[in-house]
Amino acid sequence: MAVVPHPPLLVPELAAGAAVETASLRDACLAAAGALAQQCPRWVAVAAVDPAAATGVAGSFAGYGADVDVGLCPKATAADRVELPLPLLIAGWLRGQVGAAHVSVAVWPVPPGSSTAQCRRIGTELAQQLRREGDPVGLLVLGDGAATHTLRAPGYLDSRAHQLDAAVADALAAVNPTALLDLDVALAGELLVAGREAWQVAAAAAQSLAPAYRGELLYSAAPYGVAYHVALWDAISPVSPT
Repeated sequence: MAVVPHPPLLVPELAAGAAVETASLRDACLAAAGALAQQCPRWVAVAAVDPAAATGVAGSFAGYGADVDVGLCPKATAADRVELPLPLLIAGWLRGQVGAAHVSVAVWPVPPGSSTAQCRRIGTELAQQLRREGDPVGLLVLGDGAATHTLRAPGYLDSRAHQLDAAVADALAAVNPTALLDLDVALAGELLVAGREAWQVAAAAAQSLAPAYRGELLYSAAPYGVAYHVALWDAISPVSPT
């Protein structure tokens, strides 16, 4: 499982002057996606997006300032382009950047604003489907942290942001799904956390799929006042299909 953020500034054509400043974030995301591609020929992108908007296989960042095409599967072409949500555009971009031409990306949308209980259910359903299918699948979990870390952040400065994102970083580094499921839903909403739903769904799925994981936190910082976390979790002993 790879956990990555989904800001447009990951894409150099969109980052412009920030491309150099965000190089370490970009490198961490590419490292995580590259590791996932080496392990699994199929990804499932988990993101807080409207299910009705998560049905296409190709899109473009044209709406964000640069006509950069992306695809979620090997056969996707420009003729298949639709207005994909930003997390799925990033999923397609990462797939292309790591040379994963063999990888297909399915989408597991999480309705924005889902409660922790709903995220648990959605994550458990995801795990059940993956066990039924049996083939190796990599989870690409997309979401940003609090957007309230500085005065110039999208949500202005909120002193509570540091503690929340420190807890997320610690949970990802320690491979602690329970800590992610314990995140305060109301507080995450107030801090404009765009990853809470996806993280909780992934945490619930991880609990069902394997008893133990090894993990690594590749990046955790808040450039431009928004927190971004990049991590890899690898199952040590997967649960046998039932």
